[in-house]
Amino acid sequence: MKSVCLNKICIMDAQLKLELCFLVVVLILARISYLIHKITTGFSRYSPKRTVPCKTVICMGSGGHTTEMLVLLDTINFKNYVPRYYIIANSDITSFKKVETFEKNRNFQLNKDYFIVTIPRSRSVGQSYISSIQTTLYAIFYSIPIVFKLRPDLVLCNGPGTCIPICILSFLLKCAFICDTKIVFIESYCRTENISLTGKILLYIADNFIVQWPNLKSKFKRTEYIGQLM
Repeated sequence: MKSVCLNKICIMDAQLKLELCFLVVVLILARISYLIHKITTGFSRYSPKRTVPCKTVICMGSGGHTTEMLVLLDTINFKNYVPRYYIIANSDITSFKKVETFEKNRNFQLNKDYFIVTIPRSRSVGQSYISSIQTTLYAIFYSIPIVFKLRPDLVLCNGPGTCIPICILSFLLKCAFICDTKIVFIESYCRTENISLTGKILLYIADNFIVQWPNLKSKFKRTEYIGQLM
């Protein structure tokens, strides 16, 4: 009789754990759906004016992406974006040197308010979409401790695949109420007819999605056109 009661208790306990797990999954999905709805409908674009510097993560790409990003950064007041963390693919030596030169010309407190962090490249130029799934997952897992440690106020990116792990993880931390990161995506100037693959992914999680050509605004309603920034 006692063994029967114990079996019933074990079954009830297992059912309770299963129901709790199901409830947690439902709550997580509800939170993600709520944030995506908030983002895609434009309610997350505006936030109260900050009174303290913004901890900023800047995702750098290679070639033209890096050049465009540095042109954009050259117009901002560095005092409002401190500290700055540049995320660069570990194989992108050129962007590493460009960032160092840029900061040296703009900032006299070297290594005090900016840092360069390298991560694996999510997708190389010409890499197939199928194989890029594996490299992107690796980059995401590699970036987990980095993003969790930084917990940025702002993520700024303009198209390189390097930004995908950082943006996804920052979005998940927002879902978990760990931080309230604002993701700003600026589509590359060369994208005149359609948005990039990175843009198509971030279209649902970037708080601000800025395009530089008016016809892209007409094609993708939730984007913002504020003129050509280059």
